[in-house]
Amino acid sequence: MDGFHYVNLFDTKGIEYIIIIAFLLLIIPFWKILNRPLKVSGRRSGAVQPLSASLAGVPQGLYFSNSHTWTFMQKTGEARVGIDSLLVSLTGQVELRMLREPGSKVIKGEEISEIVRDGKHLTILSPVSGTVTGLNNALHDDPSLLQEDPYGAGWLLSVRPSNWMAEVTGFHLAADATAWLRKELERVRDFLVTSAGRLSPRPDALYLQDGGEPAGQALASMPEEVWNDFQKEFLK
Repeated sequence: MDGFHYVNLFDTKGIEYIIIIAFLLLIIPFWKILNRPLKVSGRRSGAVQPLSASLAGVPQGLYFSNSHTWTFMQKTGEARVGIDSLLVSLTGQVELRMLREPGSKVIKGEEISEIVRDGKHLTILSPVSGTVTGLNNALHDDPSLLQEDPYGAGWLLSVRPSNWMAEVTGFHLAADATAWLRKELERVRDFLVTSAGRLSPRPDALYLQDGGEPAGQALASMPEEVWNDFQKEFLK
């Protein structure tokens, strides 16, 4: 068998090539797994975000009241009412209790709902006067909508306003709304230092480690006295 030569692979560097090829065959699947895109759920994760994150993406077409509610006039002539994202982020996941029924009259500044957590509550006041035309029943089936989409699917109720133009005068709109919420964030920080810091058993838990920025859900673990102080300071 002229021309045929027997070569012992183990006496050459061939085995090294086989090891390298096998290594590459193994590493490629792992590399693909590590670099594949993550699937992001439509719901927010349970991780606590900085409170300033609540100011991202504030809609520019809503009217914001100083009581941390918003309102928006629809084409039907009905105004939707909801809670702003700063308040939602401060309290975290809550139970919502509606205090009005469709057909009832409401005056600007009157109670329309309560947000409740662990027996503590905050009262939400109507930004406008008028007749209640509907409630957001989807919140009963899925209360997390208030957290996930406070300016959309998490609206509270609709009102046919009786004095719209006069009552929204002085509300915050567009860029002014974003600037106002930033100032409110500063007020919240001061509030946590004074009232919450005085009454909380763990005031250090109110802040993130990087720069002392207030954390989301800061009110959740606070005693009832802090919630009462917050109601007086921010929601009336």
